[in-house]
Amino acid sequence: MNRHQHVFRRALVALCVAGAICSSCTTTGEPAAQQTELVELIDVVPDILLDLRYATDNNFTGKVVYPVARCFLVRDAALALRDVQADLRPLGYRLKVFDGYRPLSVQRRFWEILPDPQYVADPRIGSRHNRGYAVDLTIVDLDGNDAAMPTEFDDFTERAHRNSLAASAEAIGHREILEITMVRHGFIPFPTEWWHFDYRGYEDKPNLDIPLDALE
Repeated sequence: MNRHQHVFRRALVALCVAGAICSSCTTTGEPAAQQTELVELIDVVPDILLDLRYATDNNFTGKVVYPVARCFLVRDAALALRDVQADLRPLGYRLKVFDGYRPLSVQRRFWEILPDPQYVADPRIGSRHNRGYAVDLTIVDLDGNDAAMPTEFDDFTERAHRNSLAASAEAIGHREILEITMVRHGFIPFPTEWWHFDYRGYEDKPNLDIPLDALE
């Protein structure tokens, strides 16, 4: 066993011992903001890192699609991420977030570009992102350096699937550390995207189309 494998095995054992892994629709329409409480993530987790790709052109569309670089989630999901971050810190990691709440109008644009339900939710049904119940993220070290992962964010190949072994032992170990910690705090992994997690309880929540620059 090499040094990296030993580190990851020790980290995974620590995570599993620390707590039990919890286990754990569709609505349409664009209701008013008060029907789902969205909070700004940095207000709840001030030391979380943000790399909001859709507020830049560094994403699969090649265009800026968010008017502001701000991340929102429902309060319970944001509080759960605060606990995830607290669990990761003793292992030498922090969270970096790529996306959270996504207006339904943006979902329609994504579907026009990539109408594949394996990777983009049909806007007629809506995404957990449109409810404020999904987050895309990775882990970094305490200095903010990216941890190795199986692929880059928004990689639409089988290498990004959670059961893929087409990656280094280091990258697979990081993927497992992230997944185990997220699941413990109520998040549900998405099978085809290692970075995507849905927070429990999203099933009966409405899709929203509140512009990001209209949120306070």
